[in-house]
Amino acid sequence: MDVTVMGLGMMGSTLAQLLLRAGHRVHVWNRSAAKADALVREGALRTASAAEAVRAAEIVVICVHDYAAADSFLRDDSVASGLAGRVVVQLTTGSPQEARDGEAWVQRHGGAYVDGAIQAAPGQMGTADTPILVSGANDAYRRAEPVLRLFGGGLVYLGESAGAAATMDLATLSYVYGAVIGFLHGARISEVEGIGVDAYGEVVARIAPGFGDFLKHEGKMIHEGRFEVTQSPMTISIEAVERMLRAATDAGINAEFPAFAAQLLRRAAVAGLETEELAALIKVLRVAP
Repeated sequence: MDVTVMGLGMMGSTLAQLLLRAGHRVHVWNRSAAKADALVREGALRTASAAEAVRAAEIVVICVHDYAAADSFLRDDSVASGLAGRVVVQLTTGSPQEARDGEAWVQRHGGAYVDGAIQAAPGQMGTADTPILVSGANDAYRRAEPVLRLFGGGLVYLGESAGAAATMDLATLSYVYGAVIGFLHGARISEVEGIGVDAYGEVVARIAPGFGDFLKHEGKMIHEGRFEVTQSPMTISIEAVERMLRAATDAGINAEFPAFAAQLLRRAAVAGLETEELAALIKVLRVAP
């Protein structure tokens, strides 16, 4: 199969290498042409322009810094005129609306579109469990699927809405950064109490799988609109977060994280949610403060 890769940063170069190792004919293009040199030595075919790159293959993989960078060449008339019959696999990180706009542009010019979010670093690509979220028209996805599976076995197709992959990426990033900030606050607690942060990290790693199961359960409850107590009453969390806030204040450490959490849970208490499942906190988040 002929495949084009546009954008040869660390991730784009890794994608091109995976395609080469699988035996595909790989056409490459980057605004800074020198970035293609190493891949050309490995067997990739350099294209002289973005327009030539798009016309070189049925599957066109784009992985650049942001959608503005992608649009700077994709929306050029010479490139747009070559999109007919191609499947554009957009693996640039963006917003749901940017994905929808990208799909509309490609389809307007006769092409098909798949939007994706890679949730791994370049060194983690190409394994059986590398997570990649994708969305877009089903027929476009099926055409691109053999290429996508070379990039990662943990492929999750989220349906025909082009913005679904970006939406899920943002949702999971909310979880990741919330967890990281909470983890780092816990590291400060450990430090001031003289407990090794390495030991704390090991404990967190041990409890993480079980906590993942708990969050899966809470997500199902929210999806079904059921908030009767099944695992964790709201009142327990209200008390726990107030205890965290007092401890941080007493220790003289940064208390922004527990203060934020306490503020949300106090609003839950005022709303009379103490006797419902912790998942009912979503009701507070659905209302602007």
